Amino acid sequence: MKRAIEKTGIVTALGAMSGTSLDGVDAAILRTDGERIEGFGPASYRGYSPAEQAILRGALGQWAGDAVEAATDVIEQAHLALFEDFSGYDLVGFHGQTLAHAPRARGTLQVGDGAWLSQALGCPVVWDFRRTDVEMGGEGAPLAPFFHFACACHIRATEPLAFLNLGGVGNLTYVDPSRARPEEAGALLAFDTGPANAPLNDLLQSRLGLAFDEGGRTARRGTVEQGALELFLAEPYFARIPPKSLDRNDFSEMIALVAELNDADAAATLTAMCAAGVAAGIQHCPQAPAQVLVTGGGRHNPVLMQMLAVSLDCPVRPVEAVGLNGDMLEAQAFAYLAVRVARGLPTSCPGTTGVKAAIGGGTLSWPSETDVAV
Repeated sequence: MKRAIEKTGIVTALGAMSGTSLDGVDAAILRTDGERIEGFGPASYRGYSPAEQAILRGALGQWAGDAVEAATDVIEQAHLALFEDFSGYDLVGFHGQTLAHAPRARGTLQVGDGAWLSQALGCPVVWDFRRTDVEMGGEGAPLAPFFHFACACHIRATEPLAFLNLGGVGNLTYVDPSRARPEEAGALLAFDTGPANAPLNDLLQSRLGLAFDEGGRTARRGTVEQGALELFLAEPYFARIPPKSLDRNDFSEMIALVAELNDADAAATLTAMCAAGVAAGIQHCPQAPAQVLVTGGGRHNPVLMQMLAVSLDCPVRPVEAVGLNGDMLEAQAFAYLAVRVARGLPTSCPGTTGVKAAIGGGTLSWPSETDVAV
């Protein structure tokens, strides 16, 4: 790629995402001009070893220190190893790993040095996507909504719809595809719906040594504890008007609410809490979406998907139903956002993070060059 990124034309970008589920790194190629999706390319995944997961878990909620440094090394080396599966890309979108997120207090922390990665790869890298949004008064999350808008246009949606990502934390994007641009008023509304897979994964790891509830098998055998569910829904977060966001460790008391339950009942109750948070969130949408398209690991849990289908008054389908890749959508999103950052286009707006105006964010690093904050 030339030293200056051209303002028009298609870019082949490689995006990567390591989410709050802490299962591994997704990476995917996307061809885009930063506005429309030209095409999807190869994708790959690298799981974290149990030792790596332990290091990452040990750094959650921390802002500095030895644990953060150890987590940073895991993130950088894992991404570099995964990127060896790819070639022929012009630009990398590197999200890193969120360890702490408190936008109204200390800010937000994603570890992983994009400047170092740029040197190692020999190509430009866009990273540190969230900090500028937080500094400008936004929540810094979620950031995938601008890509969701492009996806809605790509699948030729004509009615408002919602994208629901069920990773460690759940987040929802309401999209009105009739709008011309994602930053246009009314085009997007996005927010975290509540905890998703993280509390359930943590419970199963601590009690049964399982990474997650494969196929919903544990929850399927249980009964939802309604009292715990009601206490969960009484949290003020659900009544707050979006945009709004969460840290992975917010709602950690959910584990305490199910501490006295057997494994199956606890899993069923935590799964129901995820679905109930989504149902509460849908009430904030300007109008009922025509459909909810589910991405992220939670869509593989049939118990959770059935709970969502019962709770929502519209079809609930995995994004594969419209030809998208639910395992790689967030990695593709950061490829898309990288191109937008490189071209000076906005990546968040009042409807997605609560930032006061549409802004771009991120740092563009070049091999052997000075970083450029955008």
